[in-house]
Amino acid sequence: MSDHREQLAEHLKFFGELGVAGFRKDAVWSARADGGADLKVSLDAPAPHIPGADRQAGPTPDTVAQLAAIREDIGDCVRCKLCLLGRKQIVFGVGNPNADLMFVGEAPGRDEDIQGIPFVGRAGQKLTQIIEAIGLTRGDVYIANVIKCRPPENRNPEPDEVEQCEPFLFRQIDTIKPKVIVALGTFAAKSLLKSTDSISRLRGRVYDYRGAKLVPTFHPAFLLRNPACRREVWEDMKKVRALLNGEDVA
Repeated sequence: MSDHREQLAEHLKFFGELGVAGFRKDAVWSARADGGADLKVSLDAPAPHIPGADRQAGPTPDTVAQLAAIREDIGDCVRCKLCLLGRKQIVFGVGNPNADLMFVGEAPGRDEDIQGIPFVGRAGQKLTQIIEAIGLTRGDVYIANVIKCRPPENRNPEPDEVEQCEPFLFRQIDTIKPKVIVALGTFAAKSLLKSTDSISRLRGRVYDYRGAKLVPTFHPAFLLRNPACRREVWEDMKKVRALLNGEDVA
């Protein structure tokens, strides 16, 4: 029980750093422009729930089959040089095949390469907190990366690696058909938007992308090094929450 309380306390601390001052169940409070800034955080208060964000009871067979077919097409990939540079396995993607919200990162890191699951290290824990801050869980969303293999020493993916791998990400997006995509960090945002701008210039806006709304924000690993940017991430995630609710966002 103490472990659960410590985890809850850590989550509430993170929400406070983001600027979340309190949680209540009712949708009217959740929709307030000030986010309920006059309220106090309570250990007994549940995370806010997004109206209309409930998932289907289970994944649709077609979607599951299509994702399985994409994974099968990747195989034990040898399309680029990363297959020879120490990667342990393909890190395909994980989450709800029916997700309205999809997160796209850059590439697997060491922990992800070992476990075969995206965002499971310290940055993954931070991403989980970000997801829960808008009233969802990792089981509600889908998480993938631009490329599926770990680059050596976690360097940025190179153009030829992206060229070979990004078609599989596009197929994942087109299969899941999320309402909102969050591009995590400079590389993911620049790759998806085909832009040379930095994440600082790209974030704060909403883009149309493959039938979805795309919201760039800072990578969770960046937040670990630069906690002062948590407020900007929270502003971006409020846009995400509004888009999931069907609201117009500039």
